[in-house]
Amino acid sequence: MSQHVFSQLIATVTGVLLLTAILQIWGRSLVRSIGLLSVQGAALAALVVTVGLNAGEPQVWVVAGIVLVMKSIVLPAAMLRAAKLIGETRERPTTINPAVELIGAAGLTLVAYVVGVPLAGPDPDPARQALPVGFSLVLLGFWLLLIRRSAITQLVGFLVLDNGIATVSFLASGGLPLTIELGASLDVLLVVLILGVLVVRMQRQQGHTDIAELKELHD
Repeated sequence: MSQHVFSQLIATVTGVLLLTAILQIWGRSLVRSIGLLSVQGAALAALVVTVGLNAGEPQVWVVAGIVLVMKSIVLPAAMLRAAKLIGETRERPTTINPAVELIGAAGLTLVAYVVGVPLAGPDPDPARQALPVGFSLVLLGFWLLLIRRSAITQLVGFLVLDNGIATVSFLASGGLPLTIELGASLDVLLVVLILGVLVVRMQRQQGHTDIAELKELHD
């Protein structure tokens, strides 16, 4: 793979990753948010293929297949099923203005680039130069956890955060070993399935999945 083609593919795939994260914050539909998460998982798998082929790693297709199945199919399907079981299709209204949410997202993205560009250093490798995108996903995942009230979108924020960590790992190291990625994917799958069950139980027992209202249980 030529350096020019590699650079273009990295720019395209990381652009899709960042765009889906921004759209997660802009939208209010849970179904749409889960769909964007599926697109983000597919883009992450494409990133694995791009980086792996450039590095000449023989197991690239296996790792990419695991990422695609877990992050683009299995996890979004589990979350969509949980959303349908509790009968929620839209995020609950918050006290934060949508414009403020987007401004906060833009600010965090800027912070990620301010911090990430020096870490990448003068290395001309396009993968390392794209590290700020991974840092942006991590910060935007935390931002979603902070501004969203529905348990389902809390799960979305958690997975965006996880995708950001995976993006940084793949860009910095040229791809993770198969066993590490398999173990990480299974851990995330287990966490999401457990939280999905808890969301359904919360809806049945409390009549809502609003995280903010759970403070009453502490009192």
